Amino acid sequence: MKKIYAYRVAFVLALLIVLLAACGEKSQEDVIAKLEENLEDMTGYKTKAEMSMNTGQEEQKFNIEVWYKQEDFYRVSLENSLDQKESQIILKNEDGVFVLTPALDKSFKFQTEWPDNSSQPYLYQSLINDVLKDTEAAFESTENHYVFKTKTNYQSNNNLPYQEIYFDKNSYTPAVVKVLDKDQNALVEVNFSNFEMDPAFNEDDFTMEKNMTSSETGDEEASAQAEESDVEDLTVLYPSYTAGAEILEKKEVELENGKRVILTFEGDKNFTLVEERNHTSPVLSSPQEVNGDIVNLGHTIAALSQNTIEWSYNGIDFTLASDELTREEMIQIAESVQGQVAK
Repeated sequence: MKKIYAYRVAFVLALLIVLLAACGEKSQEDVIAKLEENLEDMTGYKTKAEMSMNTGQEEQKFNIEVWYKQEDFYRVSLENSLDQKESQIILKNEDGVFVLTPALDKSFKFQTEWPDNSSQPYLYQSLINDVLKDTEAAFESTENHYVFKTKTNYQSNNNLPYQEIYFDKNSYTPAVVKVLDKDQNALVEVNFSNFEMDPAFNEDDFTMEKNMTSSETGDEEASAQAEESDVEDLTVLYPSYTAGAEILEKKEVELENGKRVILTFEGDKNFTLVEERNHTSPVLSSPQEVNGDIVNLGHTIAALSQNTIEWSYNGIDFTLASDELTREEMIQIAESVQGQVAK
């Protein structure tokens, strides 16, 4: 009898443990409700992340710092780990959306609905909105994370249709995001750290003036290096991907303080690539207005309009123009203009 009683007690205890564990586990609906609650209640956040990208020829790594202030203020600082001197800032305030390169005194103003017009793997509210929009999202609970697999909305890149989002079980903030290609390979990975909800901000934290003129030592050194490089010859870079086109002509135009190189490519789809050394100015310049989208090329941020994509890298301004290339082809060509110099 004692053995039978002991077995029954053990069975009941085991059953209770299972039931308690089941009661403590959140359902997909519970987690989504908590994410929505965070989205509605927070006044802002600050976070840091490391983003790895394998969308181009070589892996690129960015150190990212994100500030968000309710209602619609954003400051996203992206620093290429291999080229820290040309860090860039995506800024959204009451005046619009800007991409700033403080060290080169360059800025673009965008006529865009960023960040709402596309998935953003480093923005908390964008990740939550992707979860909410995808009624077929897969859900899994692991030891430390709630994991959602959702569709993405990258208007400028259809090759990244899915993402896995890992939310911390205690704070419901993002821990890891993996953006997947059609074959389920992770081409972009974002690892978050130091996520702070409802932080304090200074009144001018989201102004263009402060973000363009905050002269930290790194920016001052970068400006000095850029000025020194003005006297150097322009090293012409060629794209390794050309959508089947061949180089037809290389034309050099002498300028007052350097030269401009115009590369003409001809094939099934023709395009022109213009390269010119950037010259910094001690005076804060007016932003160049773009009616288009913000695109991350991996090695830098670009401005993509209907027939043109523009970017700066290593002190050189690039403009790629074509009436025949698709948006995806223009981005792919721009991504490949990194290290292939003139032959």
